[in-house]
Amino acid sequence: MAADPDAQKRKAMVENDIKGRGIKDKTVIKAMGRVPRHLFVDKSLNDRAYEDYPLPIGEGQTISQPYVVALMTEALRLKPADRVLEIGTGSGYQAAVLSVIVKQVYSIEIRKSLADMAAKRLRDLGYTNVKVKYGDGYPGWEEFAPFDAIIITAAANHIPPPLIKQLKIGGRLIIPLGSTVYYQTLTLVTKREKGELDVEQMGSVAFVPMIGEAEKKK
Repeated sequence: MAADPDAQKRKAMVENDIKGRGIKDKTVIKAMGRVPRHLFVDKSLNDRAYEDYPLPIGEGQTISQPYVVALMTEALRLKPADRVLEIGTGSGYQAAVLSVIVKQVYSIEIRKSLADMAAKRLRDLGYTNVKVKYGDGYPGWEEFAPFDAIIITAAANHIPPPLIKQLKIGGRLIIPLGSTVYYQTLTLVTKREKGELDVEQMGSVAFVPMIGEAEKKK
């Protein structure tokens, strides 16, 4: 039987762009090797799905490059029992990667067409521990708070206060922070007792801007 070409491409991506660029968390490496990225992009882009750069998914949005997905996921130091909030579902790829690692993923997407497509795609592919909501992610998802980790996959010039509030003590939040026009600094925040925040800067990234309430708070 011929080898699955997508499996081979995925394996090469993991070796070259994930492990090869310094990702060490075995659960993240395993998740990146399991999730079929080519099923989260348009069929016309299938042959480019495992290359290490973003790809368009419609509505002016992109699916993040594999290395950045792995980097942000690893930074959250996830555990199997964790419950994670994602702001910006997009194609659903990041949510799928998270779902392989943690107990439950809650994901919010402000663009209805993307929310609907991602919810259907995740359901059809069997990612039953992901709940997708159409709406503005700025206020978070209070119904299911608090969260062990929060991942924001759009750029903002500040961290939405409701998200900090919905993060558990000891919880981690990662966000592309800074200019929403050019580049941002990938920023990891850990919530300590009394609401104090430990902040770690992880290097330069380029994400599409967070829209909705976030735009009004500039």
